[in-house]
Amino acid sequence: MMKIMARPLLIWFFCMVTGLASAQTVKSQPITGILGAFPAEVTLIHDLILDKKEMIFQHIRFTEGTLNGRHVVLASTGMGKVNAAITTTLMLEHFEPEELLFTGIAGGVNPGLSPGDLVIGNKIAYHDYGTITPDSMMRRGTRTQDNAEENPIYFPCNPKLVKVAQEVSGRLTLKKVGSGSRTPKIVTGIIVTGDVFVSSNEATKKLRLTMNAEATEMEGAAVAQTCWQQKTPFLVIRSLSDNASNNAKDDVAAFYQTAAHNSASLVMAVVGGLGM
Repeated sequence: MMKIMARPLLIWFFCMVTGLASAQTVKSQPITGILGAFPAEVTLIHDLILDKKEMIFQHIRFTEGTLNGRHVVLASTGMGKVNAAITTTLMLEHFEPEELLFTGIAGGVNPGLSPGDLVIGNKIAYHDYGTITPDSMMRRGTRTQDNAEENPIYFPCNPKLVKVAQEVSGRLTLKKVGSGSRTPKIVTGIIVTGDVFVSSNEATKKLRLTMNAEATEMEGAAVAQTCWQQKTPFLVIRSLSDNASNNAKDDVAAFYQTAAHNSASLVMAVVGGLGM
């Protein structure tokens, strides 16, 4: 009788142990988070993800699957810093990615760059956080919620991710703008963020002079701050849709698709490079 009762217990114990081991194996697989501001900026990536699993948290859709041999989760943040921070927080909470990549378009600040060019961010900063004085903007670091510790003004992107992006960028075939023959440039530098669409020659000059920025956009620093405070490695990659000039609105309409494609292409190459 004891032997008969022991057998189901042994089976139950075996199932528990193997189930736990399986769960640990799944959780130990590295996962890469990928975010973009608009659906169109992540569509190219979404279409290439294999074995898709769609889920929604707090009205935000996340797509989990395999991309270039790596376990990934993808989502669109929507425009602006608050939307970006909300989506980043949900991704970190529900999926615990090993690293997070951000893709999308931006306005060029460096006068040597043109639409279609790419910026690999090595530092990400807010350009609209600080104190406005009569003649300048005094920028300061944001602060953490728990102990009000001051964050860096320039959030450093993870050096390993930056290096991977630089290495894979040389093997990319990027879309050229319009019918031109110019090959898009890929540079590494500072990307700045603010809750404004910059369409001003004068404002762009100031961002270049005061912050040495290569590009300006509306989400990156919020993603960077969230990842920094949660100790998650991150990288922001942007492709220029315009030069943040007086004609920025018209340029975005003309070059948006090319810029979004180039940024997504580099992000996908980085994902492939992470497993090498």
